[in-house]
Amino acid sequence: MVKGKREEYFMRKALELAKKALKEDEVPVGCVIVYKDKIIAQAHNQVERLKDSTAHAEMIAITQAEGFLKSKWLKDCSVYVTIEPCFMCATALGLARVKEVFFGAYQLKIGGFGSLVDINKFKVFPQIKVGASILEEESKVLIQEFFRRRRLKEWDGL
Repeated sequence: MVKGKREEYFMRKALELAKKALKEDEVPVGCVIVYKDKIIAQAHNQVERLKDSTAHAEMIAITQAEGFLKSKWLKDCSVYVTIEPCFMCATALGLARVKEVFFGAYQLKIGGFGSLVDINKFKVFPQIKVGASILEEESKVLIQEFFRRRRLKEWDGL
């Protein structure tokens, strides 16, 4: 697969998962983990469904990928996620030793790859290659729609 086209292809898969999350009234984040150009894990946020504040798309996908590879290391894996992983997820991706992370929209308040902090600067684990703004507009639109709906529900409840 041609570089650039590869990132877009897998990000579109992540966007499909984010749309599923939106339909389930979850923050619309989708994540796929790729090994040797094959998706080995895919997830969307399930915080509300599972009543688990750590049930972010990335955390669920990491567990799936480690199970698939039967390893705690994801050294040769690429991660595609619709928004910049939060500090918790970025740290988990580092601990799992992923090779690279590609994301759509920046997450200014809690992003772990440059917005709030950059976990690569801590030098705790091997550096993770980061690619940002992949299908950024599509990712932003989903997040904005989610929060628009949430505000409408709050107004309806008054």
